[in-house]
Amino acid sequence: MKKKIKGHALFRKQFARTIQFMARRPKAPLPSQPIQSVVILARECYGDCILLTPLIGMLRKEYPELSIYVVAFTRIIFDFFNADPNVTAVYHAKRDLHRYLRGILSREFDILFNPKDHPSTHFLLQSMLIRARYKVSHFSPGHEGIYDHLIALEAHTHESLKNLAFLDTLQVSSSPADCRPYLPPMPVSAEIDTFVNSIPEKRYIGLNISAGHAGGHRRLEQWGDLITGFPHETFIIFSSPKDIDEKRKLEQSCKNILVSPATRNLYEVGEIVRKLKLLLTPDTSLVHIAACYDTALIALYREYLIDRLQFGPLSSIQQVIVSPSPDIADIDTETIAQELENMLQSL
Repeated sequence: MKKKIKGHALFRKQFARTIQFMARRPKAPLPSQPIQSVVILARECYGDCILLTPLIGMLRKEYPELSIYVVAFTRIIFDFFNADPNVTAVYHAKRDLHRYLRGILSREFDILFNPKDHPSTHFLLQSMLIRARYKVSHFSPGHEGIYDHLIALEAHTHESLKNLAFLDTLQVSSSPADCRPYLPPMPVSAEIDTFVNSIPEKRYIGLNISAGHAGGHRRLEQWGDLITGFPHETFIIFSSPKDIDEKRKLEQSCKNILVSPATRNLYEVGEIVRKLKLLLTPDTSLVHIAACYDTALIALYREYLIDRLQFGPLSSIQQVIVSPSPDIADIDTETIAQELENMLQSL
């Protein structure tokens, strides 16, 4: 496994050098203001795209007539930004290539922005293929010569601040207050709508049992012990589609869980999260969904410091609990219970 990872890293490094040789260009001046078009390469995970929304929202606010194009590399990110009214159009770089060729590769844009701070095969390739008068990314030796401007920030700066740093290129000021992300409006089923309208404001605790990475799950009995330790509180369980059976088992095993319908998109999740008094979740996109509504948050992180620095919570009221290992199952349930009790008292 380690050899495979090293092999991928070596390939990316060699590919970056090749792109640097092929795409090296003399640095161009920033297009005259106001800019007319910008194309943004969107990262591949839900959390990444939620943390890109503050930049998109600010661009729309500062440049009401600006054409904002997003290039996605996965279907879920395409669907996410396709629902965003601030975005002019979204294109999938790996599917519907005829549409991508006609809408992106056959045109020239004022500015291109690559939000990654390290060489990425797909992002470097598209940065070379897409024609833009001015190209911007973050500093990395593998990015030199490809972009007209490289943003230099401290290592492991929060992802939302890294994205907003693009505005400095345009001489547009921003502040931490501008980091509030948002969820684009998506369809809400009648079942979810009925459920949301039945929930009293700021009364229930949300608990997410799913995670998108290794070491991000706790055992059902651990969650059950925590929930039964708060018999006077009511919990709502969130899960990804693949964990729906686990959600149902937990709902059946604890009397103080309010049975809830399965959510079909992030916006449905957000509609529930905005009405909670508190959300407890592993390090997943729900950390950032909580930030969209400034919902109080307890987040469980693995021992990796980078995860907490670059993708930490933005809710005003928050508590981060760090595992002593790469697995959040190793966080003692009593520790979580004590932090939950403390936050409930403060609320």
